[in-house]
Amino acid sequence: MVYEKYVKENPVFPKKDKFPNSDLVKSIIKTREDLDSACKNFEFAEGDLIDYYLYQIKAAQSKYNYLLKKAKRAGLIVSMIDEIEIKQEDVG
Repeated sequence: MVYEKYVKENPVFPKKDKFPNSDLVKSIIKTREDLDSACKNFEFAEGDLIDYYLYQIKAAQSKYNYLLKKAKRAGLIVSMIDEIEIKQEDVG
């Protein structure tokens, strides 16, 4: 029997994320969706739920502003996040 030694031509490197800030972008999109949801729920809230949704709106706004500042420091263009969301909706 003839045995051949196979040598891999390309070295194996760990897979790098094509978009290193993808978690940040996902957090921004999720927070914006949470904010939109809280605003819609506030429109139909009655009684004590008004205070609850006001709290949710204020919290989501604060988180959203924080994440946008973080994205800008990371060099992301905020308008690109809208495009990414549209592409995700088209695929899903």
